[in-house]
Amino acid sequence: MESIIASAIAVLGTLLGSGITLAFQQRTTDRSHQFSRREKLRQERLDAYSAYAGALVNYRRCLVHLWFCEREQPPPEDPDAVRIRAYDLRSNAQEALFRVQMLTDDARLSRTAEDVLADITQLPKTGSRAELDELRVRTRDDISRLVGTAKQHL
Repeated sequence: MESIIASAIAVLGTLLGSGITLAFQQRTTDRSHQFSRREKLRQERLDAYSAYAGALVNYRRCLVHLWFCEREQPPPEDPDAVRIRAYDLRSNAQEALFRVQMLTDDARLSRTAEDVLADITQLPKTGSRAELDELRVRTRDDISRLVGTAKQHL
């Protein structure tokens, strides 16, 4: 009888050990998956925020160049060609904005990203060199602030 009880205790101990091992393995696996998801999201956000900032800088540079092409004599380049390039760069910036908006949980960051793009779009519409210079500085600073804010969400 003692051997039966000893065998039953051994079997129960083995089952309990296996159950505890399984629970720890599942917990470890869940933590690993959560870490992988968080890291992948962080990397996607980093890529999206970087691409958007780069697209904004390129679009901004093109619009400043367009302003000079339309207003300087003689224009350094055909304004129509620059305008077409600006449309393409705006499309790239909008695509990058959509990606940022899909990846961020922060509504304020999303809105700020939209506002920066809207401000940059106003560059060729300025009437004077002083207005252009003021908006150039503001948009440059806005891009830097956007990058700083986005960095906090990585």
